[in-house]
This record gives sequence, structure tokens and C-alpha cells, in this order.
Amino acid sequence: MTTTNNWQTSALDILKQGTVVPVLVFKKLEHALPVSEALLEGGVKVLEVTLRTECALDAIKLLSEKLPEAVTGAGTIISGEQYKAVEAAGGQFGISPGLTPALLQTANQGSMPLIPGIATISEMMTGIEHGLDCFKFFPAEAAGGVPMLKSIAGPCPQITFCPTGGINPANYQNYLKLPNVACVGGSWLVPQDAVEAGDWKKITEIAKAAVEGAQNL
Repeated sequence: MTTTNNWQTSALDILKQGTVVPVLVFKKLEHALPVSEALLEGGVKVLEVTLRTECALDAIKLLSEKLPEAVTGAGTIISGEQYKAVEAAGGQFGISPGLTPALLQTANQGSMPLIPGIATISEMMTGIEHGLDCFKFFPAEAAGGVPMLKSIAGPCPQITFCPTGGINPANYQNYLKLPNVACVGGSWLVPQDAVEAGDWKKITEIAKAAVEGAQNL
């Protein structure tokens, strides 16, 4: 039986606001604002802050307050407790590398859209049973890449994806050409060496090139 959720903004609304989504790993809170401002200047609006570091929740709270023009959310949500923490920090969406019935139930009771990760048809069907029609395809390249997504589109044309995992400047356009892909996620947009060097201009240039490449398809 398909369930419904309480989200005022749908996951699809989030995905459609940016064709390229940076996977952000902030090791220092002081990096969050300048990196995000550099991305915004390059035309990237949707920001996925992964919950892999101690300052991640503080970064989401900071960006939600200081950059209202951005759409700030969290990546690597693996539990209902993390979902609630991101929601409390002002996150506008959540992304998970996978899905569990418990996580989906928590998300359906919340107000923040969740985009769970799937790598198989069965996982996707579990998400559909919980009322979802947007998923992260992860790990994209390892799970079959473009051919896999083309195959999924046959029986399930109503499902929309954000592929992540192995996405880079050489292949991201191939994914964006697919009708069931709204955006792609990747860490290439924010090289760690540029962050450590404070080279915000380089991040803006990479973002701008990625956005232009998506627009020119």
C-alpha cells in the first residue's frame, strides 16, 4: 500500500532547482560560507552538506541562516535521528545513500523532503511503496551507470533520479541527457585542495563550467 508524506515542498521541486549538486564535505566550519558563496556565484544553487564531519550540522544551520537564496540540505543521512537533526538545523532536504523502512517512515512524518539512495529495482519499489518518486542513484557508476538508468526508465518512467557516485566532468552530461535524470551530484565541483588553499575563484570557475555544460545539452 502506497503511503503519503507531509512535505510542503516535494523532492522533485528540490532536484529541479539545480542540474549539478555539489557533494560538500566540510572539515572546518569556517570553509562553509566562502565555499557556498563561490558555488552560488558560479550558478550552483542546491548545496548538499554531507554528515561525514563533526561540523556538518553547524554548517547546515549557518548556510540556512546566511544564504537564504541557496537550497541547503544534508547528504549521508542514514537514520531517523539524523533526519530530525537536519530538519532542526534548518535543512531544506535530505539525501541518503540507501533506504530502510524506519528511515522512510520518519521522513514521511516530517516536513523535509528525503531523497533516498537506491541501486536496485527492489529498493526503488520499497521507496515507491512509501510514496516516493525521486531517488538518488548510488553508487551510480558502480551500479550500472547510464545503461542501468535507461533500463529502469522502461518499467518505471515516472521515477526521477539524481545519480551520484563516480560522476565527473567527463561523464555527467551523459547522465543529464537521460529523461529520468533531473540532476547529478558530485564532489568534483569542490576540490579539497582548492578549499584548503582558500581558492574560492577556482571553485566558482568549476561550478560555472559545470552549469554551462548542463545548459548546453
